[in-house]
Amino acid sequence: MRHPTAIAFETSPKIFGSIIFFLNIYVLFPPLLINIKNNMQKTIAFFTVIFMVLVTAFFTACNSNTSKSQASASENSLKQDSINKVIARGKYLVLHVAVCFHCHSHRDFTKYAGPEIPGTEGGGGEKFDSIELAGMPGTVYAANITPDSSTGIGTWTDKEILRAITQGITKNGDTLFPIMPYYSFNRLAKSDLLSIIAYIRTLKPIKNQVPARQLTTPISKFYSQAALLKSVDGNVRPPVSDKVKYGGYLVTMAGCNDCHTPDGKNMLAGGMKFNAGTFKVTSANLTPDSSSGIGSWSEQAFLDKFIMCRSKQGYNYNPGKENTLMPLVDFSGMTDGDLKAIYAYLRTIKPVKNNVVKFPN
Repeated sequence: MRHPTAIAFETSPKIFGSIIFFLNIYVLFPPLLINIKNNMQKTIAFFTVIFMVLVTAFFTACNSNTSKSQASASENSLKQDSINKVIARGKYLVLHVAVCFHCHSHRDFTKYAGPEIPGTEGGGGEKFDSIELAGMPGTVYAANITPDSSTGIGTWTDKEILRAITQGITKNGDTLFPIMPYYSFNRLAKSDLLSIIAYIRTLKPIKNQVPARQLTTPISKFYSQAALLKSVDGNVRPPVSDKVKYGGYLVTMAGCNDCHTPDGKNMLAGGMKFNAGTFKVTSANLTPDSSSGIGSWSEQAFLDKFIMCRSKQGYNYNPGKENTLMPLVDFSGMTDGDLKAIYAYLRTIKPVKNNVVKFPN
């Protein structure tokens, strides 16, 4: 560590220049001081002044150095606070809105709504085939999205992850099957997408080599570059105050259409059939049709569907054949405000009469 006096000399050049000037006068021009009475007293006074200036300069330099250190610490604290907020936003979106883990983890369907099995979060390996989902052209496995460097995305850059989740193109140029909702993520605000990436990078690395997909139809049949924005830079998250638009944004992020719009035409009218092995279930009609949808539901009734899973007793039981694939345990973590916004949006879509048999034989 450098001596404080040295720092003082560097940080107060004008003060010490003045001191040197006065010393030169005293040394080089002694005749000016000969006629002064009480030379000894004057000399002592002179050096006393110099000493006081030195002391003042020293403490000024130290205080300046301390102020700079404090300013730097404050700046670092603000940066860390900003990073923490980004990660917190990403965590909320990953766990409760985009619900990434309901595909990229293993779920326990001996419990209602199949909560994730602890320790598998992000590790991938979930299997999707024609047995579970009618019309599936082969077998696809959810990727390992943990930061494991050999089997996950630990070596991927933020830009590469962003391209995968918004354009469907992986680090090595492969095209993802659209069970990964990149068509929906392509419409999200870049700030939210980067928050999601920031949180995913904090996950515990899981070494899990996911099997390669086996498609019976070329992937090109399912990929439409024309349907994707070239860049997400211009995407904007609607203000929370605009409940309907904000609710629509959340519906897009949550991928509701992926399960509740099987024909691609009657938006959110339900009817997609799933075979989870131990139970079969059909996605519900979410349109405001009063007889076959949720047109007769109050806002509170809609909220209660999710709130019931906020406590363990709401899902910690085996419902047998009357289970659901919908990740209600994850969605239950959404704020009441966000759930109300989704409800407000659903009230505005076109009512479609589509009687759904929830638990078919």
